[in-house]
Amino acid sequence: MAFTVGVIGPEDLVQKVQAVGAPGTTRLLGLRYRHEDETLDVVREAAASGADALLFTGVVPHALAADAGLLDRPAMYVPYSGATLLRALVELLRLGHDVSRISIDTLQRAEVVETMTEAKLPTEHVHVLPYRPGLTGDDLVAFHLGARDKKRTRVALTCLGSTFHTLDHEMHAVRLAPSRHSIRATVQSLVLAASAAQSGDTQVAMGIVDIPPGSDDSELAADLAALGGSLAYLPDGRRLVVTTRGALEKASERYTRLPLLDALASRHTSVHVGFGLGRTAAEAESLARRAVNRAGAVGSVAGVVSMRDDVDMVIDADAAGPPAPAAPENSALLARRVGLNPQTLDKLRELVAAGAGDGLTAHAVAEHLDVQQRTARRVLKRLERAGVAVPIGSRQHGQTGRPPIVYRVKL
Repeated sequence: MAFTVGVIGPEDLVQKVQAVGAPGTTRLLGLRYRHEDETLDVVREAAASGADALLFTGVVPHALAADAGLLDRPAMYVPYSGATLLRALVELLRLGHDVSRISIDTLQRAEVVETMTEAKLPTEHVHVLPYRPGLTGDDLVAFHLGARDKKRTRVALTCLGSTFHTLDHEMHAVRLAPSRHSIRATVQSLVLAASAAQSGDTQVAMGIVDIPPGSDDSELAADLAALGGSLAYLPDGRRLVVTTRGALEKASERYTRLPLLDALASRHTSVHVGFGLGRTAAEAESLARRAVNRAGAVGSVAGVVSMRDDVDMVIDADAAGPPAPAAPENSALLARRVGLNPQTLDKLRELVAAGAGDGLTAHAVAEHLDVQQRTARRVLKRLERAGVAVPIGSRQHGQTGRPPIVYRVKL
């Protein structure tokens, strides 16, 4: 299937992305601006260009478009990594500049410190302004000039073109650009998301991995191999995983286990993983944010899979491992994994114990729990996705309309 990816950014960076190229039959369409203030107009024009997905050359234009609610198709931005910074530092040293007193914008401070420490460069006089929503080019200019005027820095490193053009007349400035590796990886992730969004027999699965700030995890990419996923970064430093629903279902044994969570928990004291399943990348990412926020409320190590219709499957570190067949799962643990409160689960146990376990319908659940049938259907769907309910047929009872699904439930 052929895709068109609209590349949004300044002229030189758009050309760099196009030079790196895209996999398969994907076409990279240049959508250039002269200043990031033109981002929203360019994004609106992209709708008429036939672009299936949008690739931003940096976090700033992506954030502007997201805040304006214009991302109606799969969209990602190319991250600026430690490798980008290291390349600039090497060039500055080659030209004889002092890199012990520099100011850097947009990058995360933890990444800057780690990169410079590994290069055996001092960091005590390095000033960093990480990107956050709402920051403008003028804010970045003020940050760099303020550090210079206080005699704290001698060189400014910026990720924004407009900031560089202003600073270049005031002090020695270097404009950072994304590496070819970052461009290639992001294009591949975006093509995967666009492919899943256009496929009629699959759904996009987006995951957000939240580990302690400043934590480096070089093994995460290998952990994602089982998901067939690609890795990208969000503006707040969290990791974004792009895969498909089928791959996630297989790796998680229909959302009852999450080996990725176990692997991360063995390396970090706090891990929250949230996956969202949607028909589009934007919907999946929105659900992933809901999922990771709920995971944070569950405990220090937890995973949540969020679906449409307010369905959340909770998996914690204990539930992520192989279940112990010798003892039944207690109500509190199963309730957390299924996404129901323990009292509701206990009432369902009563219904199953009364002999309805091999022929449970939404009508029976609705009567026993005193809820509407659509709520009862959601409850049964949650149990099915947790692996404790299996549809075994349907039952008509002489009524018209769609026959109710009959479940075998083991609690």
